[in-house]
Amino acid sequence: MKDWSIYFEDYLAFLKLEKNLAENTARAYLHDVRLFREFIVAEFGLLPEEIEMKHIEAFLAHLHDRGHRRATTARMLSGVRSFYQFLLIRDRVERSPAELIENPKISRKLPVVLTVDEIGRILETFDLSTPQGHRNKAMIETLYSCGVRVTELVGLRLNDLFFDDGFLRVTGKGDKQRLVPVSRQAVRQINLYLDQRKELPQDPKHKDILFLNHKGSQLSRVMVFLIIKEAVRAAGISKEVSPHTFRHSFATHLVQGGADIRVVQEMLGHESIATTEIYTHLNKEFLKNSLRNHPLADWEWNPEPETGE
Repeated sequence: MKDWSIYFEDYLAFLKLEKNLAENTARAYLHDVRLFREFIVAEFGLLPEEIEMKHIEAFLAHLHDRGHRRATTARMLSGVRSFYQFLLIRDRVERSPAELIENPKISRKLPVVLTVDEIGRILETFDLSTPQGHRNKAMIETLYSCGVRVTELVGLRLNDLFFDDGFLRVTGKGDKQRLVPVSRQAVRQINLYLDQRKELPQDPKHKDILFLNHKGSQLSRVMVFLIIKEAVRAAGISKEVSPHTFRHSFATHLVQGGADIRVVQEMLGHESIATTEIYTHLNKEFLKNSLRNHPLADWEWNPEPETGE
């Protein structure tokens, strides 16, 4: 096998240090490039410097033939592109053979969103006679009030709370920090939980973590998912709900309320505005369903064709 591995250690460092990607994301990119290497070496026996656009197109066709989804193919192409960006910066190639290859067109499935009423029903399921009940309600309020990711939620520390100013400090992907407004209701629930938290066991290694498990250690993402799953079941809601559903609901309700999409992007911590724009589509879907369900409605949904502007 031709030796590509001389690049991989430096490429991983490039992803983490220069692209500022999280450890798991960087290793996922490296994994995809390793798969690309395996195909190229097996089929053509080439080194990275010898590859042309046609070889990358053959790899994409191979993925399609193997039944990979378009989203997976697009992700792997992104990994190949970033690898050649790295090689360009290191003067190992003169041009990227991936620069003219178009991304596979992906029809994005709109995410599940909860109504305000459904969120209220979920919050009512928690037993506030226990510290765990206060903790769980405070977590849901935080997920929905601030639109944070579950990893950001479980990583919150006591010194990330700036309640006098109405903000939380959140550490997102690539260890990037942002300030997110927090609602008065979420502040109230967190403070109620903090009163209970004083009486709980606390692992010295995690004493500054906000949300603790029954042993006093940091909660896992899986545990948050299980807590939500049980609350959704108790609330009698049939939707597939995960911690991320509250993030989608937060953003969708903001857009429905007239929030500027750039503001929503900043609050969510999205790198690209294109990622945030899905919530404008959700808002259109909400409007469509609202009109269709109106008791006096007798109409068809025929939006004007998009101009591409």
